[in-house]
Amino acid sequence: MTVMETTPRSRAATRKPDNCASAPPSYPRPEGQDHYSISEVVALTGLTAHTLRWYERIGLMPDVDRSHTGQRRYSNRDLDWLALVGKLRLTGMPVADMVRYAELVRRGEQTFDERRELLEATRRDVLNRVAELQDTLAVLDYKIDFYAGARPTPERA
Repeated sequence: MTVMETTPRSRAATRKPDNCASAPPSYPRPEGQDHYSISEVVALTGLTAHTLRWYERIGLMPDVDRSHTGQRRYSNRDLDWLALVGKLRLTGMPVADMVRYAELVRRGEQTFDERRELLEATRRDVLNRVAELQDTLAVLDYKIDFYAGARPTPERA
């Protein structure tokens, strides 16, 4: 679905639990057998191991499970969270706001209003960027049409 295909609707009518993604991708392992090494997560997400460790350090992805030897063991839920973080990055949301959102999620249901406000502000920013891009696209289309209709004469060639 593209941004253009979305239409405003009643938020109450479409309210869902705070899932990390509306339709999470399927991962190779079923629920309950969902332990991934950092290298497997790198392969699944395209993120680097350095980025994953950094996300932990800054509090964007805390509480990653560890094996008895201290190796990170990511779950399907962690992968869903990383998918959401990837979407938030695409919106242009500052890292500090993503960390704030993660903190609010950890604090529980009493932060729903704060989370919604943060996401609504991000949505407004995205819509403004979409409008700017649509204006830019219109200019490009105009110029392309102009050049498609312009035929160089021998003296202009």
